[in-house]
Amino acid sequence: MIAADNLSLGSTVVADSVNSIKITRDAWRLVGESVGVPVIEIEIVCSDQEEHKRRIETRISNIERLAQPTWEEVLTQEYEPWIQEKYVVDSAGESPEKTVRKNAVPDCTGIN
Repeated sequence: MIAADNLSLGSTVVADSVNSIKITRDAWRLVGESVGVPVIEIEIVCSDQEEHKRRIETRISNIERLAQPTWEEVLTQEYEPWIQEKYVVDSAGESPEKTVRKNAVPDCTGIN
C-alpha cells in the first residue's frame, strides 16, 4: 500500500475520506500501526444541518467526472459510531481556513 510505503520512509500521510464504517477506520489505523508510527484520527463534522446541506448541494468537484453525493445520499449513508479515540472538529459557521487555525492538530507523540 502506498500509504504504508510512505510512512516507512518517514513521510506524513493524511488519509482524507469519509470512513463512515468501523472496518475502514480500523484498516487505516492498522496501516500506521503496522509500521510503528503514531496515528491520530480526526472526525470533521458540520453541526449545522442547513449549512451542511448547502455545502453538499453547492459543492463543485475539481476532479473531472467525479459524481458528488446528493443530500439524500448523505442522510442515508451507513454510519457506524466511532468507539476509538478521535479528535473532533466542527466546521459549522466557519471558513476552512478559520477552522484549521482554530483547531490545531494535537500532539500525537505516543499515540498509536
